[in-house]
Amino acid sequence: MSRQADILRPVIRRAALPLHAPRFFRPLLQFFKACLAGLLLGVPAWAAEIQVTSTRVWPAPDYTRVTIESQQPVKHTLFRLDNPDRLVLDLEDVALGASLNDIPGKISVEDPYIKGVRVGRFKPGTVRLVFDLKAKIRPEVFSLAPIGEYGHRLVLDVYPLEPPDPLLAFLRNREHRHAEPPAVTPAPAPDAPVPPVAKGEAPAAKPAPRAARPPSERLITIVIDPGHGGEDPGAVGRRGTLEKNVTLAISQKLKERIDNEPNMRAVLTRDGDFFIPLHRRVAKARQVRADLFVSIHADAFIKPSANGSSVFALSERGATSAAASWLAKRENDADLIGGVNLGIQDPYLKQTLLDLSQTASINDSLKLGRAVLQEMGGINRLHKNYVEQAGFAVLKAPDIPSILIETAFISNPDEELKLRNPAYQNRMADAIFTGIKRYFSKNPPLAPAQIAASP
Repeated sequence: MSRQADILRPVIRRAALPLHAPRFFRPLLQFFKACLAGLLLGVPAWAAEIQVTSTRVWPAPDYTRVTIESQQPVKHTLFRLDNPDRLVLDLEDVALGASLNDIPGKISVEDPYIKGVRVGRFKPGTVRLVFDLKAKIRPEVFSLAPIGEYGHRLVLDVYPLEPPDPLLAFLRNREHRHAEPPAVTPAPAPDAPVPPVAKGEAPAAKPAPRAARPPSERLITIVIDPGHGGEDPGAVGRRGTLEKNVTLAISQKLKERIDNEPNMRAVLTRDGDFFIPLHRRVAKARQVRADLFVSIHADAFIKPSANGSSVFALSERGATSAAASWLAKRENDADLIGGVNLGIQDPYLKQTLLDLSQTASINDSLKLGRAVLQEMGGINRLHKNYVEQAGFAVLKAPDIPSILIETAFISNPDEELKLRNPAYQNRMADAIFTGIKRYFSKNPPLAPAQIAASP
């Protein structure tokens, strides 16, 4: 090997590019030089290329995310082309393997922004991805350091030039619902006899009494936040249950119950499997002028014996327990796992807690939390029989009562089975909904005139 190195060293030294070499020919000479260097080291040149281990595509109404995971950081160049609209991402010193070649098949026909992707070797040392677009977009690309089970990630987010307005979508959905004729079920007369029940037949369920309207006749808006999503699976149970799937299932069931109330409507921060940064969840709640913000999660701990349901509110001073502080940090780390461009300034999470308006919201959050916790105690053991507090970033809307619900411990094998069960999901949604109605029965929302007068 030393004799081979002695022979090749002068060859490599003399392989400098001649000044008169055509520009298109220089990448080829550089490639041959890399091959010679590889022979000197006893390693093929292509073995030194960065291996892409995984690629993922997450389409969503808000934006589409493309994630390229690799063993080492990837140098990249991003630019746009017009007529037709395309986005070009060049990856330097990357091997063109199966993971990259799989990206075109991961683009959904329902993706709102990306029509398709073409992948190929643009020149020696460069892999090019060309994204054919459906509309004018605003791209963001950034790198993430390894965390948890993820290696280095290069993230491409494709946003629309005009971001979707959650308030407008909410109002359109409300108009659509009002246009549909309501289903009418005739109620029995007050003194109507109860029909006999045949042997072996279950008795008919009594119709539930209609809930009394809160004193305010205006529409009450409740934002439901299914925790985690997309790149961030949340906690994972021993049977492989993903927290992000459980939280979405319970949130959708809770939304159905709220939407069936004549004076209530619910808005989901996400309605599919995609990642929403914590500050965007808060921003969505403020955009639709929410009366309440309810974030749904499934707890986890290093010991599988931990169990029970919990409710949390924001704290102005510090966590009410070491466990609450640990949990808040874990939930706040969702941005690191899900992937947030740290170069973007966040007006909500960086603000200080806001004087009296924040204090009032926290007091209302505690009232809401107690009402919900009481109902949850009827279907599952409570981890703590009081509302705990900590610095949860997702609860920092200064003017909206906000709670975070840990429905059960997904790390506990028995409770994981519950969380997978649609019947338990329905009972949990019922309990949360009943707690919300109990809160409003004692704390009616502000009248519209009061809202308009508020800063």
